[in-house]
Amino acid sequence: MQSIMTTENASKPAITVRLAQPSDAHEICDIYNQGIESGKATFDTAPRSLTDIEPWFDKLDDYPVLVAVQDNRVIGFARLFEYRPRACYRQNTELSIYLSDSAQGQGVGSALATNLINLAETLGYTKMLSRIFTFNHASLALCKKFGFREVGIYRRHGQINGQWFDVVIVEKLLNQDETSY
Repeated sequence: MQSIMTTENASKPAITVRLAQPSDAHEICDIYNQGIESGKATFDTAPRSLTDIEPWFDKLDDYPVLVAVQDNRVIGFARLFEYRPRACYRQNTELSIYLSDSAQGQGVGSALATNLINLAETLGYTKMLSRIFTFNHASLALCKKFGFREVGIYRRHGQINGQWFDVVIVEKLLNQDETSY
């Protein structure tokens, strides 16, 4: 499969962003589980298994998954997924980006975001959305860098171990001038 984007850095091996393949599911699962363990990325508390990740590959035409690869290792992934099942929301998509612990702070999230946004536009989506913990400053900064706007905060949106957490709702309008509506 052809790479979508490769980044070069003289001091580190290149990072390639490409469409995920089913053979990447194990590494994607490991990275997702690191996000669960960190407590900063998801409300999920139980580790994911391959059977949780493998169905993502059944809908790649509408909801692609990208991976960032360095030294033949998946070090991050980004995916689009259904926002809501009602037909009126079909043009919207949610996104998530997860990085391995070792890949954070190295531009991997930016490489994945660039490619995911371009892919969403190519697929005809008009809006990307996400919900981010209010204390996940790295993810909020990444979204701001790529033109997402903060829509608001869902207070007491979910619980982890009996503790309530708030999330920031972010959105990015695609394929249109944001002032045209």
